Amino acid sequence: MTLIDTPSTASYLDRMPKTDLHCHLIGTVRASTFGELARREKLELPDSAEAIFRDINSLPPDPALYADTRIPVPMGRSADEPDTSYSLFKASEWVVSVLRSAEDLTRITYEAFESAHQSGTRHLELFFDHLPPHLEPLGYRGAVEAYADGIRMAERDFGMTGRMIAGIDRSKSGEHALHLVQQIVDNPHEYVVGIGLDNLETAGPPERFVDAYALAGAAGLKRTAHSSEHAPIAANTITCLDRLGCDRIDHGYFVLEDDAVVERVRADQTPFIVAFTTSRRSWRPWRQASIKAMVDAGLNVILSSDDPGMFPTTLAAEYRIASTALQLDNTTLRAMSLAGVEASWLSEPEKMLLRESFVRDFDALDQESAH
Repeated sequence: MTLIDTPSTASYLDRMPKTDLHCHLIGTVRASTFGELARREKLELPDSAEAIFRDINSLPPDPALYADTRIPVPMGRSADEPDTSYSLFKASEWVVSVLRSAEDLTRITYEAFESAHQSGTRHLELFFDHLPPHLEPLGYRGAVEAYADGIRMAERDFGMTGRMIAGIDRSKSGEHALHLVQQIVDNPHEYVVGIGLDNLETAGPPERFVDAYALAGAAGLKRTAHSSEHAPIAANTITCLDRLGCDRIDHGYFVLEDDAVVERVRADQTPFIVAFTTSRRSWRPWRQASIKAMVDAGLNVILSSDDPGMFPTTLAAEYRIASTALQLDNTTLRAMSLAGVEASWLSEPEKMLLRESFVRDFDALDQESAH
């Protein structure tokens, strides 16, 4: 049965258990929190925090890169683009600039989990970035402990589980990445379970980070990477899988450019952690078409929220798009949610418990919706 856009369907999608495996901590910060901290730090902004987040809109890149893609990439403006646009990177820079203490880091981490909980998320994996200079006195360990305090509070208050992913900025050098991974290896922490290559894919090819990823793998860390998201080629995803040893792929829409790659990742059931909503507003219909094509091709597609505070979106909203715009039925969405449990970086015993709770809650929801 196909889900339709009714109040009961919205309730079902809000309440269904979910994992969110691709979510950037800075991108979860609430506009209200940003505004409060900006006032505290006397940061002058061109508009209110709420207006800035409302008007985040990354402009399209060079159209020549995307001239012949299988699913045409829109290059013009979309109808919902604001008159004044703020880039996701600029907004993130402003947010980072007003974070001044361990308490601030704990607060935004806790609030990320609180917001996720409201969307039905039971397990959340958050990307965190290298410390800016003004937070370096905390040290890596101090920052991670601050994040961990927020997770512990959320686990206590919301019954959730959480883990952290150290973001590797692909615009920097391979040596910089290797240094960061060495720092993680030298300071093991129960909540830091893996690394992920982020930032614009066109800024740094995955081959640059082979040594850093090898070190992470040798230390038992899980690995992912943003791939086939901005560069319109499937080959980067093969590099991430074969040379970086990635366990899953963030985004991956341009794997559709190569039938052989599609066949391989379908056979391997490589997890692709995707999101419909992007700061490139003109690309949102393209994202929907691409994700639908990935689902139709039998790929292992799992929804995420990416930067929910800044887009803005929620994971429940992403599932509503899957239900209404893509017409995915409840059986497909249930399978997608359970695939998130399998792709998570929890331990096997923790996965088993989470899987059992998901199945139990889905069965109860399905029974309720049948009446």
